[in-house]
Amino acid sequence: MLGSIALSSAAIFVAELGDKSQLMAMTFATRYRWWQVLLGITVATTLVHAVSVALGFGLGELMPTEWIALIAGIAFLFFAAWTLRGDRLTEEEKQKAQRGFGSAVLVVTLAFFLAELGDKTMLATVTLATHHDWLGTWIGSTVGMVLADALAIGVGLLLGKHLPEKAVRYGATALFVLFGGWLIVDALLSMQA
Repeated sequence: MLGSIALSSAAIFVAELGDKSQLMAMTFATRYRWWQVLLGITVATTLVHAVSVALGFGLGELMPTEWIALIAGIAFLFFAAWTLRGDRLTEEEKQKAQRGFGSAVLVVTLAFFLAELGDKTMLATVTLATHHDWLGTWIGSTVGMVLADALAIGVGLLLGKHLPEKAVRYGATALFVLFGGWLIVDALLSMQA
């Protein structure tokens, strides 16, 4: 389980770098207190990743592990391409993040829950859960995403708009290619054995 926690934390942390969710976290941090934003992110992430892990666990029970690893490797290469393309907040998303309604925690929770449905971090969590301990994947993926968004909040508060977005995006892309390539090679070697 500890291995699943560590792997999921690292993979989701990398997946979140340069993601739209980090941009949302920075935007919310300019409007609300940092702890309200972080609490909302934590609640939303816990819920979304519970769904993701359930989906991944179900798939993992239905397919041979070599095929799952191969699909996971291909998925990570897809995530690399997605990360390289980059995410941007639309004007509508920026306005929603800035005006909000009711409790700040509720606003952030709902915004992050909806933003994460079908996002690359959700898909990465599904992929990890097909091959690793479900509880470890859930805990790890939640911790990884919350840490990445906490970093975005902190950096956003300190540096504002002076972030080296391209460097973050290229670094995350390279790590996805590395993880994806490793999974594909490992799966192909396992199939030949």
